[in-house]
Amino acid sequence: MAVVHGERTCTAFEGFRCIATGPVGEVALATRVVLARGEQAPVLIFDDVTSELVELDLRGSVRDVKRRLAQLSAGTNETVAADGPPADAPRSAGRPRLGVVGREVTLLPRHWEWLNGQPGGASVALRKLVEEARRANEQRDRARQAQDAAYRFMSALAGNLPNFEEATRALFANDFDRVEALVRKWPNDVRTHLFRLLEQCRQCAEAAYLGSTAPKSKE
Repeated sequence: MAVVHGERTCTAFEGFRCIATGPVGEVALATRVVLARGEQAPVLIFDDVTSELVELDLRGSVRDVKRRLAQLSAGTNETVAADGPPADAPRSAGRPRLGVVGREVTLLPRHWEWLNGQPGGASVALRKLVEEARRANEQRDRARQAQDAAYRFMSALAGNLPNFEEATRALFANDFDRVEALVRKWPNDVRTHLFRLLEQCRQCAEAAYLGSTAPKSKE
């Protein structure tokens, strides 16, 4: 389950009907009204960026819900702050902390030999390689994440709708026009939300293509 906070928005559905979309607080209160009157179909709340399901505690009064949302936001901020040293903590002498995390890495002997021969040793060389790969693949990663978000939403709500399998194949083939054509008869709210996700797919795929065809600078 995703935890939504800050400026992140989400969208709630009752079956194929969109309850609300927007900031998590507004969506939570609108969803609570549906639950209070008795939902007519399963209620799902999606993160608008990742399409992961969002879990919210909507029990009790409106004041109770607002209080829990405020506590959730405050708790998230505290967790983030706890990842680093307190702002007023005295700085120790020596090299600054980089926030690195030790993990086991398995490589062949020739890989370790090459890494250990690099300036700064294996750790510095690995960090540089990861950063270079991250920058080089950033646009493609965004395109893949956008596709995953669209597929996640389709699977959760539209798995039993007509042309679902054909639409998912077209999605991962970057044939977004065909996806739209295949889902034209899907419920209006589902289709509208999916089209919004497909537009993000288009933009990310175009950026990834332009990035891959751009001339490489010579150093």
